[in-house]
Amino acid sequence: MTNTELLNKRIEASGYKRSYIAKAIGLKSAYGLSKKINNETEFKATEINALCELLNINSLEEKEAIFFAI
Repeated sequence: MTNTELLNKRIEASGYKRSYIAKAIGLKSAYGLSKKINNETEFKATEINALCELLNINSLEEKEAIFFAI
């Protein structure tokens, strides 16, 4: 389960628009990204890796806190 609050903070801090992020990680729209952020659908491993690279999420602890929240 994705920690929506932490991921949204990272996205806001990046300055990227959601439509840019969506396309950069291989999604068709910002709507699709929003569904994943809000836990309506799951992120694929490739999308998580692309997001981490794009948002400079480098530590394993932060990655786990955002994408593998309980």
